[in-house]
Amino acid sequence: MSANTAGLTPEAARRIAEDWVRDWNAHDLEAILAHYADPLEFRSPRVVERMGRPDGTLRTREELRAYFGGALKAQPHLRFDLVDCLAGMDSVALYYRNHRGQRVMEAMHLDAAGRVCRAAVHYAE
Repeated sequence: MSANTAGLTPEAARRIAEDWVRDWNAHDLEAILAHYADPLEFRSPRVVERMGRPDGTLRTREELRAYFGGALKAQPHLRFDLVDCLAGMDSVALYYRNHRGQRVMEAMHLDAAGRVCRAAVHYAE
């Protein structure tokens, strides 16, 4: 993770965002999972729907494997187009559109190794 006294640099945030989108668009589950720490906190309204978790939270990389793997299998045309990303202190916010044209904002907090340790996903309906 490249940071300065003001937090993550815009260049580092852009690299993180582009690498993450590249791995999703390649449908490379192992590469996607490599972006995440273990344990972690991943929160999304889709976790409620797809995993039956009332709090919308996944806590391990193996839970992410099941969740992300299911999404890749169920949606063979899944694709993300990065619109923008914003750098924070130890976080990056990705703004992208999915293959259905839906707007998504994903806030990712990074650990000292630069892996996502906490993420919150927001969808525009």
